[in-house]
Amino acid sequence: MQPTALSDLADGVVDALLDDAFGLDRHQRTAYLLRKGMHAIDHLSLGILDGDELVGSIQCWPIRVGDAALILVGPVAVARLRQNSGIGTKLMQLMLDAMRADDAPMVMIGDPEYYGRFGFTAEGTSGWTLPGPWEPRRLLLRNPAMVDLPEHGALGPAD
Repeated sequence: MQPTALSDLADGVVDALLDDAFGLDRHQRTAYLLRKGMHAIDHLSLGILDGDELVGSIQCWPIRVGDAALILVGPVAVARLRQNSGIGTKLMQLMLDAMRADDAPMVMIGDPEYYGRFGFTAEGTSGWTLPGPWEPRRLLLRNPAMVDLPEHGALGPAD
């Protein structure tokens, strides 16, 4: 299996994987509202190819809480027939390895039991709101540089 930049793939390839992994109703999810109108961050949006087949992808997006920049992680997608084979873990590690020193703190909507091993926690997110339904325990933050972030605010697309 080979890592690749998602920007190097043909149009529609990532969407086909996302449809397979999450279903056709995925556009109704809160995470889509958070990043509406934004372009993925190229150096953090990666895929894994098995031959010519895209079997996994991770995308990251610029968002904000108040005046503070954040990076929204997700979706992390793995082809249905390849799930539970370590591809999601590999994608997360590739993305974290690609982070730059000046990248903003990261936020995601996900299972703390899974994403906690990558440094994501719900600590510091309880005063934030989202433009759709979410479970507060699943709004996770990774802020290893301890950037000062607002205690309260609405998350949304970056300007």
